[in-house]
Amino acid sequence: MAFELISLETVQELVHEYGYWTVFVGILLENTGLPIPGETITVVGGFLAGNGDLTYRGVLLCAIAGAVLGDNFGYWLGVAGGWPLVMRIGHLFRISDEKLLEAKTKFSENAAKAVFLGRFIALLRIFAGPLAGITGMPYVEFFFCNLAGAMIWGFVTISVSYFVGQMVPLQRLLALMTQFGLVAAVVLVAAIALPIWLESRTQQQPSED
Repeated sequence: MAFELISLETVQELVHEYGYWTVFVGILLENTGLPIPGETITVVGGFLAGNGDLTYRGVLLCAIAGAVLGDNFGYWLGVAGGWPLVMRIGHLFRISDEKLLEAKTKFSENAAKAVFLGRFIALLRIFAGPLAGITGMPYVEFFFCNLAGAMIWGFVTISVSYFVGQMVPLQRLLALMTQFGLVAAVVLVAAIALPIWLESRTQQQPSED
């Protein structure tokens, strides 16, 4: 969670004070393209639901709704503003051009997988919507990949936070979720790289007469 600009203490205060609105707005802004700690907000929301301060259903619905709407806003911002807009946002939050270009390249080559699975990876979760618009991904395809990804991401994140948070402290829970995100990144890379590798191997094999 390298792009977090708000401390855990501040996130806890916001969720305690504004409840579901913090979860909804936080996820919406992150998925629009702003590098704020959306995953931390979601985990804190699930943790508090496990403690009885919020409800599981309320946190889950707010997380999914924020994710879907945020990515849609990001998509149309990408369509309207193009790559220069992403570069300006990236410079504003001190994200290097190399990281932005790397995300763009990986995304354009595997747009559907990136939108669906990228929610579990901080950089792609932030820029998936804008990059989909910039690279010209068809909106209908984007919408359904986005919706399916948001539902699975929300269910997994909130459920783990809800149940595991009843047994471990919040700091430990956040560490576990970070490790889970690293595993998801490996899975996404494998899902992208393995078909490419298999295709290259097939093309290299000599054809039989």
